[in-house]
Amino acid sequence: MIDEKELNENENLETGEQVEEQPFARLEAELDKLKQEVLYAQAETQNVRRRLEKEKQDASAYAATGFARDILSVADNLARALASFPESLRDNEAIKPLLTGIEMTAKELENVFQRNGIAKIEAMGQRLDPNRHQAMVELENAEVDPGTVIQEMQAGYMIKDRLLRPALVGVAKAPATPTVDAEA
Repeated sequence: MIDEKELNENENLETGEQVEEQPFARLEAELDKLKQEVLYAQAETQNVRRRLEKEKQDASAYAATGFARDILSVADNLARALASFPESLRDNEAIKPLLTGIEMTAKELENVFQRNGIAKIEAMGQRLDPNRHQAMVELENAEVDPGTVIQEMQAGYMIKDRLLRPALVGVAKAPATPTVDAEA
């Protein structure tokens, strides 16, 4: 038979082992928690590094956006100047050098735009895209589908993959159907 003394000693041994295991388990849990915090900190550092790298790339890619927006008015004015010359004056020897100079300037500006990733938005005949076009007027037109760009009032431009300026356009709408007067 087991006497009481042995029973008490066994209980004391088990409790002593539990006392020793509790601090060890607590330390292991704390170690796991700290490992997790280090992983989170490393992930956050990596995310910050990626975000800063992207911002740096965007800053260099789109640094000239403000200047490019300002220079678009120059391109618009050159296009207006070229369009204002009637065909009858284009062959006039007195005006031909002026016209040639304006054409060369417009072509060089177009080349500069191209080198800097600035592209004109093609609008005519396209479906209205609110991300690239700004509808200024709706015009009745039975020849094309409603929502199709049929007039371009001002050219739109993109710089790389971002909108620099939307194209100002006129959009087709279905012609009004004549209403039949029921009383007539």
